[in-house]
Amino acid sequence: MHPSVANRHTVNLATNKIWASSSLVRQITSPGLYILLLLSANYSFANAYQVASLANISLEELGNIQVTSVSKKAERLADTAAAIYVITGEAIKRAGARSVPEALRLAPNLQVAQINSSQYAISARGFNSAAANKLLVMIDNRVVYTPLFSGVFWDAQDVMLQDIDRIEVISGSAGTLWGANAVNGVINIITKISTATTGNLVHGVSGNMNRGLAMRHGAGFGDSGAYRIYAKVDKWQHSQRENGANEPDAWDRSQIGFRSDWSEGDGDFKLQGDSYRNSIDQFAPGQQANTGTNLLGRWQQKLNSGSQIRMQTYIDRSTRDTPGTYRQRLNTFDLDASYSLPENAVGSQIIWGGGYRISDDHVDNSAALAFLPADRKLHWANLFIQQERALWRNFRLTLGGRLERNDYTGVEFLPNAKLAWSSANDKLVWLKLARPVRAPSRIDTEAYAPGNPPYLVAGGPDFRSETAQTMELGWRAQAGNLSYSLALFHNEYDHLRSAEMQPNGANSLFVFGNSIEGKVDGLEVSANYQLAEFWSVNASATLLDEDFKGGDLTLSSPGNDPRSQWAFGSTWNIDATKYFDISLRHVGKLPVPAVPSYRSLNAHFGWSLTHYVELGITGRNLDDPQHQEFVSGAGAQLLNPIQIERELDIALTVKF
Repeated sequence: MHPSVANRHTVNLATNKIWASSSLVRQITSPGLYILLLLSANYSFANAYQVASLANISLEELGNIQVTSVSKKAERLADTAAAIYVITGEAIKRAGARSVPEALRLAPNLQVAQINSSQYAISARGFNSAAANKLLVMIDNRVVYTPLFSGVFWDAQDVMLQDIDRIEVISGSAGTLWGANAVNGVINIITKISTATTGNLVHGVSGNMNRGLAMRHGAGFGDSGAYRIYAKVDKWQHSQRENGANEPDAWDRSQIGFRSDWSEGDGDFKLQGDSYRNSIDQFAPGQQANTGTNLLGRWQQKLNSGSQIRMQTYIDRSTRDTPGTYRQRLNTFDLDASYSLPENAVGSQIIWGGGYRISDDHVDNSAALAFLPADRKLHWANLFIQQERALWRNFRLTLGGRLERNDYTGVEFLPNAKLAWSSANDKLVWLKLARPVRAPSRIDTEAYAPGNPPYLVAGGPDFRSETAQTMELGWRAQAGNLSYSLALFHNEYDHLRSAEMQPNGANSLFVFGNSIEGKVDGLEVSANYQLAEFWSVNASATLLDEDFKGGDLTLSSPGNDPRSQWAFGSTWNIDATKYFDISLRHVGKLPVPAVPSYRSLNAHFGWSLTHYVELGITGRNLDDPQHQEFVSGAGAQLLNPIQIERELDIALTVKF
C-alpha cells in the first residue's frame, strides 16, 4: 500500500525542515545548552524537596512485570516459561544509553558488537554478523527486518529512548507465534502508552563521540485519550582505525514521530508513526542517504465472553541509497489479527490468528552489486494456533503450529511444544522443543557480484529454507533477595547457506547453496541479588559451543561468535536524588575473522537537581582507551581494524 502523493510530500517536507535545522541543533548541543535550560526553567524550589524515587525495581516488582512477546498475551515475567530478559526504561536511563543497540547491551542473552560508528552486529545464540538473519526485531510489534537479507539495518531503527517502556528480549525459537526468521530469538521494543508521557520533556547530550537533542510534548484529550509528538536529532563522530587514521563514517540522523491512544467501551485503539532521515559518510563516490516513514494502527477489543480480538496493520516506506553499491526503495504493507479465548474450567486456553504481508522492492543496481530481477514484489501469508493446557500438579503443556507461505519455498510448517512446571514460591522449570525456519531472502537467491558478467558470486535460484531443531531446558526462581534464571539449549541446523564453487568459463563462480549443517550448544545464566534496599548487584554469563560442517567454511562461515561472555554490575542509590551504576563486560575472542577478547567498564552517575531537572554523566570503556569488537569486510578492515574508543558524555533532562 502506497501513501498518497500529498501525504508523501507533507511527510518529506516536515522531515526536510528538521534536517535543515540540524546545523543549529549541532551548535546548541553542547554543555552550554544545559546551563541555558537550567537558568531558563524559572521555577521556584524550596531547599527541601521530594522527588520521584530513583530506587531500582525490587525483585518482587521485577517478577510482576507484564510481558507479551512470549505468548501474545499479558503474563507475569515470573510465570513466563521462556528465556526472556526484560530491559526496563529505568534500566536504559541508568545505563546512559544513547541508542537502541546500546540499550540492547543490557540483555545478557544477546551478542552485541559495534562494528563502526553506525553499524552493529547483534544476534542471539550465535550466527552473529553485520547481516545476522536469525533474530526477529520489532518496534511495537512492527517487524523491521529487510527482505534483502532477512536482517536489520540498525542505523535505521530508532525511538526516543525516554519513551521506551521496556524491551522484551527472547533468546530461543519463537517461530510459531512470530513466523520465519524468529529462529534464535525475538526483540520487541515496546514504547509507553501516551497517557504515561503527558507534559513536556527536553533531553540533550554532548560527548566526544555523540551529540543529540530530543524534545517531546504530550497531552490528553477526551475522557480517555492522549497523544505525544516528538523530534530528535543526533550526530555521531567518525571512527578511528588501529593506526590512528580517521575512518570516514560520521553520520547524522533526524527523526520525528507521534503516538495516540484512546479507549471506547472495552476497545483500545492506537495510532502511531515515525519519519526519519540519516546520512552516513563513506569513501567516494558519496554519502549514504537513508529515509523512512511508517504508520501503524492497532485495535483491541474485549468481548463479553472474556475473549479478546486484536487487529494491527501498518505501512512502511524506506529508501536506502549507498552510492557505488545499490539504491533500494521498499514499500511494505502488513496486516495481522489474532483471537484469544479465555481459560476454561479445565485450564485450557487457545490463541489463533493469521496475517498477510506484501513488500514492493525496487533496487537500482551498480557495477559492484546487482539484484536480478531488480524489482520484486514479495508476499507472505500465515495461519497459527497455540493451545496452553493445565495438567496435574502445576504442570502446563503448550502445543502450537504455524503454516507460513513465502514466494521462494512455498508453505513452511513451524511447530513447537513446551512443558512447564511451577511452584507456589516462584520457581519455574520448562522444557521446550521447536522447529523454526529462516526463509530465503533476496541476497540468497537474486544477488550477483559484480553487477555485470562475468559474475564471481551469484544467488542460488534453488535456495531452500534454513531449518533448525531446537531444545531448551530452563529454570527461573527467586529465593529471598536472590533471583536467577538459566537456560541450557541444544540447536541442530540444516541447510545453512553455503558458497558452492562452480566452473564459469575461465573464472570460478560461487553460487549460494544449502550444504552447511551444524549444532550449537550453550548456557545462558543471569542473577540479581538485593544487598540492601538501596543497593543491588547482578551477574550474567553466556557459553557457546558451535560445530559446523559441509560447504567451504572459509568462504561462508555461519557466524563469528565468542565462546564466552560475562558481565557484572552494581546499582546504588546514593540518596533520594542521586544514583551511581557501574558495569564490567567481558567478551571472548572471535575465531574467523580473528578479534581479540576485550573488557569494557562503563559507569553512569545520575542526579536529580530539582523536580524537573536531571543530570547524567556517563563513561564508556573506562578501562581501555580503545578496542576492536567485530570485523565486517576485508582488506583494510582486517589489516587496520576500526577501534571502539573510550567515551565520556554529559546529559541533561528537563521536564515541565
